Amino acid sequence: MDHFPTGRASFDPPAGTAEHVWRQVVDLMRDERERIGGRDVSAPVDVRELRAAIGAYDFDRPVAPAEAVDGVAELLRATTVHTTHPRYFGLFNPTPTLMGVVGETLAAAFNPQLAAWSHAPAAAEIEAHLVRFLGERLGYPRDAAAGSFTSGGAEANLTAVLLALTRTWPEYGEKGLRALPGRPVLYASAESHLAWLKIAHATGIGRESVRLVPTGPGLRMEAGRLAELIAADRARGDLPFLVVATAGTTGAGVVDPLHDLAGLCADHGLRLHVDAAYGGAAALSDRLRPALDGIERADSITVDAHKWLSVPMGAGALLTTDAEGLAEAFRVTTSYMPDEIRGAVDPYTSSQQWSRRFMGLKLFLSLAVAGRAGYAEQLERDADLADLLRGRLAATGWEIVNDTPFPVVCFADPGDGTWDRHDALARAVVGSGRAWISPVRLDGRAALRACVISHRTTAADVEELVDAVNKART
Repeated sequence: MDHFPTGRASFDPPAGTAEHVWRQVVDLMRDERERIGGRDVSAPVDVRELRAAIGAYDFDRPVAPAEAVDGVAELLRATTVHTTHPRYFGLFNPTPTLMGVVGETLAAAFNPQLAAWSHAPAAAEIEAHLVRFLGERLGYPRDAAAGSFTSGGAEANLTAVLLALTRTWPEYGEKGLRALPGRPVLYASAESHLAWLKIAHATGIGRESVRLVPTGPGLRMEAGRLAELIAADRARGDLPFLVVATAGTTGAGVVDPLHDLAGLCADHGLRLHVDAAYGGAAALSDRLRPALDGIERADSITVDAHKWLSVPMGAGALLTTDAEGLAEAFRVTTSYMPDEIRGAVDPYTSSQQWSRRFMGLKLFLSLAVAGRAGYAEQLERDADLADLLRGRLAATGWEIVNDTPFPVVCFADPGDGTWDRHDALARAVVGSGRAWISPVRLDGRAALRACVISHRTTAADVEELVDAVNKART
């Protein structure tokens, strides 16, 4: 006799109940897609009211599925900055593709375990195929790219630093920093994403080991100034080992001089990593790809699919042609993991992660359905809309203060260049609910920043933004 009753219906409800829940979710998604453009992009939030609404779920009593779904959907609708809105001109947070959302759903439903290849052969090979495809588009030799999907750009960049430390000092992996004859130092642009400080902390080299190189004209890292810093660090006994170039800075969408930096690294015996978390997507467009020339000379590259490739959070990737170095950086053996399969790579042996989500599926499905040409068309359309925005802003008296082929538009009020002025302008636009933009400092200069990142954005939305910033200025 079975003394264990059937599992809880709330975990695996009867077919009719489950179908009702899924219909409700599909209806919610359709409602969001159809109505989002008519809603405010964001709204003020009362923290106490929000916490009270969430706290009402005390978990002492079960809630009907329909009630729970509707309740959470309303919380998200009322308090989220809607990155899916066509007038979200904010950070690199996209409106996800339909197939990206489908991919997330399938990944959750099948729940493959991406640690051991033998547990999820199709999932592991789909991600490996994507790594090779992205690597080839970025200029690596055909089928030479190795790497892994990550939670985002920060983890991918951490992987690049671990790889560089391991390859520069083989003893680092076993003996740590104490085996090194000095302090490792890495270099990144002053306009780079400052995840490098967290990474330096986590790897043990210390935040003071990050040299932020001043930018020159166009907000690009200056190779000459970099060379001076390297020489000075070596003269005092420090150990330069890695240069980080950025292909699409967060603030201004700028691409560092990749060929110059690659040549400098070759001359000085340093490794080069390119953080192309945002700009790497341009490799799918033949028209935009020249902005990345030189990236193929990098020892490693970061790309975030959850930025300009428009898939749901989170999906980063680390790409390299150094599969052996990556394996050494994460080398480990355990008795409880399944035996490796000849000719295959267990994902946990090339990644900081062990158990993890099937992150690549949302990009695989999005690419499969749109095709590279479809992605190229969308990326180029975003760039064209940004050109339209630049023209309209300039025509109404704003000064464009960045130079990039990517759809990041930074503009300033020539009559008042203070931070307070631009911060107030951004607050006024956001407070109106009509659009979302942000203030930004570029080499110390105050400006406003707008990025075309939603595939729903149209020329009419660009005009709405121009009207909103001009009304805020009056």
